[in-house]
Amino acid sequence: MSKKLQYTIEKPFRSSPGILYEFLTSPSALVLWFADYVDLTEDIYTFGWNGDMQEAEILIDIEEDTFRLRWLDDEDEKAFFEFKIRKSEITNETILFITDFAEKDDLKSSKDLWDSQLNDLARVVGAA
Repeated sequence: MSKKLQYTIEKPFRSSPGILYEFLTSPSALVLWFADYVDLTEDIYTFGWNGDMQEAEILIDIEEDTFRLRWLDDEDEKAFFEFKIRKSEITNETILFITDFAEKDDLKSSKDLWDSQLNDLARVVGAA
C-alpha cells in the first residue's frame, strides 16, 4: 500500500464563522453541498453518494474553529479530513482550510473534487 499524501486547500468565504461551521457539521446543511445523504448518530456520520455509504467518526469538534473526521474504512489510520475556520484580520473574510489525504495518483482529482464541492458550499452559504 502506498502512503497517502497530505494536502491543504484554502477558500475565503463572505460568511461568519458560525454560519460556515453549521454548513460543515449539520447533516441538513451537508446534504446541500457535500453528500446526497447525511446522518449523524453520536460521533459517527453516515454519508451517501449515489447509494454508496461511508461512515466517518468525529475526531475533533471545536465550534467555529476545527472539525476533523476520519473515514472508518480507511486503511491509513493517520489519514483524516479536516475543516479549519479562521478570520482574516486584513480582509475580515472567513477563510476555510481543508486538509485531506490522497494517493499520489489521485491527488489532482481529489483537489478538483474539493474545489467543486467548495464552490457548491459557497453557493448554498450565499458567499459565491
